Amino acid sequence: MVVNTDAIRLALSAQTKDGKKAQLGQFLTPSSVACFMASLFCAGSFSKCRLLDPGAGIGTLSAAFLDRCIAGKLRFHQIDVDTFEIDNSLQPHLYRTLGAYRSHINCSVKVWDADFIEAAASSLAGDLFAHSLPKYTHAILNPPYKKIRSDSVHRSALRRVGIETVNLYSAFVALSLELLEEDGQLVAIIPRSFCNGPYYRPFRELMLNRAALKHLHLFHARNKAFRDDNVLQENIIIQLERGRQQGPVTVSASTDNSFSDFASQEYPFDNIVFPDDAERFIRVPMVSNMVPAVQASTLVSSLADLGVSVSTGPVVDFRVRQHLRQVPEPGSVPLLYPGHFSGEGFEWPKDNFRKSNAIMLNAETEKWLYPKGFYTVVRRFSSKEEKRRIVASVVDPSAFPDAEWLGFENHLNVFHRERHGLPEDIAYGLTAFLNTRALDTYFRSFNGHTQVNATDLRQLRYPSFLLLSRLGRWVRKNPQADPDQVDEKVMAITA
Repeated sequence: MVVNTDAIRLALSAQTKDGKKAQLGQFLTPSSVACFMASLFCAGSFSKCRLLDPGAGIGTLSAAFLDRCIAGKLRFHQIDVDTFEIDNSLQPHLYRTLGAYRSHINCSVKVWDADFIEAAASSLAGDLFAHSLPKYTHAILNPPYKKIRSDSVHRSALRRVGIETVNLYSAFVALSLELLEEDGQLVAIIPRSFCNGPYYRPFRELMLNRAALKHLHLFHARNKAFRDDNVLQENIIIQLERGRQQGPVTVSASTDNSFSDFASQEYPFDNIVFPDDAERFIRVPMVSNMVPAVQASTLVSSLADLGVSVSTGPVVDFRVRQHLRQVPEPGSVPLLYPGHFSGEGFEWPKDNFRKSNAIMLNAETEKWLYPKGFYTVVRRFSSKEEKRRIVASVVDPSAFPDAEWLGFENHLNVFHRERHGLPEDIAYGLTAFLNTRALDTYFRSFNGHTQVNATDLRQLRYPSFLLLSRLGRWVRKNPQADPDQVDEKVMAITA
């Protein structure tokens, strides 16, 4: 019966203004995604099911779960369903969707017209006048995606129960996990952004300390899981089991929500969360017969070991607008943007460039500038479906014969040595290494958005100084080598 919700979903999506969708942060689940999510559950040791569906929308997720029960795939003598939905326009559809199941199986349904975060936090905190929520055996959710302000009521409610997080989706998952019975199961579709980054570290620690990670499913096409709502967020489906011992993790993938090219593979947990990683980044391997070549034993160096640092470009153009120049002039120095770099090479100054080519050198700007030298730069942002997430280039000082200083705009990451240039061979070797397919695949395993932060680049392991120098010398001697040849050379050197 869950497939009947698709027509309602599509009609509501077309009728609902984008502003309201953004305000609530909620996007309704396609039935194909709901059915896949429900398929990840097992009955376990529970004879009675208490199912939690927060942010239930029109009931698609609960319906997919109940369909499995009707089909005999999940067997319980009683099923109690608790749903939360604050959008009054969706509640009539939710009642109709789930009310249809009462004549097919022994189930009760309760629709809470309440804010899930406030209700769950009050129940967990044992507030005097709170409605006490039960412990649930199963939770299935497509939570809202929206940032939580640090001074908001939601942030205060979460902190009262020891949850520190920055987005509604991670708050919903954390609260649902806290409301689960031991051995209870949770399946959620959420943005992949929680997998890395310092802001989500407390959430990752809570999740991994409370539960075993059982399954990860990735959609390769960033815009396909919720394509009817034009959602460009990269989404991932996670399955957790509360209080269970961590074992291998099943990783699956498909291009989109049709699951037509579904593939899966099992990995040791240590391949997903590295044992020595204090940040507890969650890496999602590509589903193939791979352990990325960049995990080879030759990758032994941190940037600190190499004597190299990486920083975000210090020139924020709108803050120094009066010092910018479209055409270089006496007293100015080159200002480099991502647009000056391309797969075909480097162009500066750039004609008809919508950004500036130069910045004036004076007492106000000199603190943002670097001495001319060899640098490796990486664009901070890539386009939605670009082939590579990491795009690195060499800054060669010979391109600026009359300059003594360089400006790097804020949308570039800059590899340097104490704000000075790198040895020439290291700059070329580092750029070649960062541009390899293997490194890009590895980086995508824990970075689920188009932004490449300096923090992410610091987390990587690199070849030794000697190997990077060897690679850099080869690249300089073979300037016409195509990307495949460079990949082969990097693999040979780091094998």
